[in-house]
Amino acid sequence: MAKESFIKGTLIIAAATLVARVLGVFQRVPLEHMLGSVGNAAFATSQNVYLMILAIATAGIPSTLSKMVSERYALNQVREAERVYAAALLFGLISGVVVTLLLFFLAPVYATAIKQPEAALAIRALAPALLLFPMLAMMRGYTQGRNMMQASGVSQIVEQILRVATAIALALILVNNGASQAWAAAGASFGGVLGSIGAFAVMIYYLRKLRRLDREAGVRARRSNTPPVSLKAIFASIFALSIPIVLASLAVPLVNFIDSSITVPLLSSDVGEATATHIYGILGQRAQSIAGIPPILAIALSTSIIPVISAAYAKRDMLHLQRQISLAMRISVLSGMPIVLALGVGAFSINGLLFSSLDGAGIIAMLTLGTILQITMMTSSSILIGLGKPYIAMISVTLGIILKLIFSFVLAQFIGVYGIIMATMITFLIITYLNLRVMKKVVKFDVMGKRWPGFILATLLAGGLGYLTERLGEQLVGITAQSVKYGEPLAVVPHAGHKIGFMFTAGFVGLVVLVVFIVGLVVFRVVRKDELGSYPRIVQKVLRPIMRIQNTGARG
Repeated sequence: MAKESFIKGTLIIAAATLVARVLGVFQRVPLEHMLGSVGNAAFATSQNVYLMILAIATAGIPSTLSKMVSERYALNQVREAERVYAAALLFGLISGVVVTLLLFFLAPVYATAIKQPEAALAIRALAPALLLFPMLAMMRGYTQGRNMMQASGVSQIVEQILRVATAIALALILVNNGASQAWAAAGASFGGVLGSIGAFAVMIYYLRKLRRLDREAGVRARRSNTPPVSLKAIFASIFALSIPIVLASLAVPLVNFIDSSITVPLLSSDVGEATATHIYGILGQRAQSIAGIPPILAIALSTSIIPVISAAYAKRDMLHLQRQISLAMRISVLSGMPIVLALGVGAFSINGLLFSSLDGAGIIAMLTLGTILQITMMTSSSILIGLGKPYIAMISVTLGIILKLIFSFVLAQFIGVYGIIMATMITFLIITYLNLRVMKKVVKFDVMGKRWPGFILATLLAGGLGYLTERLGEQLVGITAQSVKYGEPLAVVPHAGHKIGFMFTAGFVGLVVLVVFIVGLVVFRVVRKDELGSYPRIVQKVLRPIMRIQNTGARG
């Protein structure tokens, strides 16, 4: 039941995150066409600043709350679990007010410092969302600790629907009425405020439902069996865990924030401020949105695995712990790689299909291919948090961020924006390596053991055939990646005929990569018939017919 609960929770959050992420990409496509270079850069900056501030404002408490609530309910300490939740809500309320005021008044100072003064309006427009989101994050952490994953899932979808509808509508109205790119970007950013209100209402509904289920199950009666715990003691316990957790969870938001802050200043001296702003608009608005798709399952794993690992470790069930860690790491790698490959090798067609110009495909491809390292980093960091070792994840992230800054400044001098992206890849690789070293000391586990060569062969074969399919599609469309020069705004503007060709090319590339990768996993015995039971049922249905290849090879 524990394994099924973990899988079910992962799939619920994965499905919700997938819908939310698709809506997020859908939002950025029309906005990228409407806003222009300056507006795209301003909107991307506002999103990255907001996400980093939100991570700080919640102080890592949602993950801590999920862990603490799960542990206490497992040990029948119901009253203490409820007091922890109440304390977290109080912190969310206070921090929301503080960070909203700080973000609103400091936005112009920051925007001027990073040579994007137009971003100040977009940042200010999004600031009110921080009034509700810290409390919203606490509610999600609590319901995840109670294993009610659908609450987080539905609230994410409602949030994104309202955010996307409002952002596109306001931006369109402002652009049609002759507003500047800065004001149009601010209108788009304001969508996050209405999204937060909708998500908050959904969480209130699910919390009331949970209270009703508790009454029916007699949970309220169980609360009276333990004495109340003081808020001071609760906050001491929370912050002992949450401070390292917030630093550990800041890896991706802080990397994106660093890119927002340094890209234009670093590139301006070589290509000029206008071109540097255009390049950052591609990185922040296009590349980051596409690169955000592969980690979707890792985000779901990172969210749902913490209470599972925490409960197993609290009971010292080391065999179950070993299986769950191995399963989580294996699923994150095997599910993430084909998506990374498909989006990476098909970046030129995806860029041409979705966005207003063809320049910047290399930026999208490189950032997307590097997300496999982000996936392993996120999953391993969450496992460490579940194991009660957030300080290790904190140290790994801190070291990685320091190296991100150093390598960004060094490599950007030689290869421009690609150096900034390469610094990100190095950061995720180092964090993953440090995390895995510590995890191996706590519990022995194998992601794939001696199957790595087969995995690498399947990856190379799928990526190679996908790339050949992409090149063939480009030839048929009549525009190749080599014909578009780097850093030239609107170098080639695709028309409707091009976009239809790019759509079919991207679809075929994805299909080729997925089929070849899955078949390769079976042929090279990375996935074996005797272990199908450890995978989700939908994966079993896909793999079971292909497993006949192994049977044929064994008879031969």
